Amino acid sequence: MAQEIQTLIEQQKVIAICRKVYGAELSAFVSAIERGGIQLVEVTFDQQDPHCVQKTSEALQMLNETFSGRAFGAGTVLTRDQVKAAYDAGAKYIISPNTDIEIIRYTKDLGMVSIPGAMTPSEIITAHHAGADFVKLFPCGSLGAAYIKEVMAPINHIKMMAVGGINMENLAAFMSLGFTGVGIGSSLCNRKLLSENRFDQIEENARRIREILSNN
Repeated sequence: MAQEIQTLIEQQKVIAICRKVYGAELSAFVSAIERGGIQLVEVTFDQQDPHCVQKTSEALQMLNETFSGRAFGAGTVLTRDQVKAAYDAGAKYIISPNTDIEIIRYTKDLGMVSIPGAMTPSEIITAHHAGADFVKLFPCGSLGAAYIKEVMAPINHIKMMAVGGINMENLAAFMSLGFTGVGIGSSLCNRKLLSENRFDQIEENARRIREILSNN
């Protein structure tokens, strides 16, 4: 199963990042981006919320029940308990902002795809050697193209995803640097559009992102 999910991520090239979105609003968002051609969604743990494990678990369970056959994952995963809660809720991939060898290995032990975050060459290689399927270079928007080129040049054998500050305006430029895929947050899961129930615009944004990726 993990190999199938890994292949799906490579084919899709984009994971939509949802923060603090739950219930019917989350379901409507996922429906909209799916109509626009985006299938992969990361539901994050809000670490400031003492009820984040319950909320994220319930959100993942709801998505798996509503969208049968789709692959959903958990993001901002920092602890073994959060990994296990996500696994029990049906998550297929675990995404973190940092490189934690224990989290990577536990994720793989449970048969899920591991996508830890890293910024430096040492962190990227450590994550790769620990078994990460992809490494999330984060925060890409702040690091800049020059840094990314220099970092990726000697370690281009590692599959990396660009996350942090990715939008429709810079997506093509980031993909041209050699990333396997991207994670996109507010450009897709936009709070203003959600509050105004503008799911038609969210769908259109997903379609535009899909078109950009199909050309890169």
